Amino acid sequence: MDEKKFVDSNINDNEKNKENINKKPDENENNIDSNESTKKDDSSNNNTITEDLTSSCQFISEELYQYDISFKIIIIGDSFVGKSCLTIKAAKNLFENYYTATVGFEFFTMLFKINTKIIRLQIWDTCGQEEYRSLIQNFYRNASLAILVYSIDKRTSFENLEIWLNEVKAKGNPDVKIFLVGNKSDLEENRKVSIEEGQKFYEEHKLNLFLETSAKTGLNVQDLFKKVAMILNQDHMAYKDMASKAENNLKLPTIEEDNFNVWNKDEDEKSRKDRCCK
Repeated sequence: MDEKKFVDSNINDNEKNKENINKKPDENENNIDSNESTKKDDSSNNNTITEDLTSSCQFISEELYQYDISFKIIIIGDSFVGKSCLTIKAAKNLFENYYTATVGFEFFTMLFKINTKIIRLQIWDTCGQEEYRSLIQNFYRNASLAILVYSIDKRTSFENLEIWLNEVKAKGNPDVKIFLVGNKSDLEENRKVSIEEGQKFYEEHKLNLFLETSAKTGLNVQDLFKKVAMILNQDHMAYKDMASKAENNLKLPTIEEDNFNVWNKDEDEKSRKDRCCK
């Protein structure tokens, strides 16, 4: 009787497993649907970044001494648009209502894990005062990406974007990526720059991303730096792939070509000796 009960229980377990297997496609379909909706939400940000849905990008809060690759990021824009607030919120998840103007620059690091790689962002938060403009230009060199920030409640910060953009293009890497960020979206009642105006500036200047953020509420702050890590990692992988293909396409000399070159060398040496002995 015990053996029969044991066999019956195994049969029942097998039947349950079959039912679970049959349910998996439905669950996968739900996951696909959720991924598609996420993809649609990302496209609504009107950016040129294509995200691989099979990859993962995770912020790492603890400091690591080892990383696979590091990128230099600069944050530029007028004073009091919230550049420091954005960075501190992203790196430390802190926000204070009152900040003093940055003098010179501040330096932060953030780590992201993309698949199996650790990406380190070196973030240079620069000041916006006119008297330090010549100092800031030194930070444009070797920057992989620039985050151009204006405040939605400060019209002049939006009007000065052209100045900052021209400086980046003149002093920075010709291949530098540029993100446009309209900060302080929590001050909707004081808005002076519409979303449509920010979108138009982004499109006309062919920038790489446009987002509105809020350092106070945290809206899109982590997502902003996540996209920074992802686009730079994509560029790095594409560059490595291109370099690998170029190396494989290099024409190596054949044995016949080597012998021909040696023969020519020997003949030249013989001719030189004959001329010296005459």
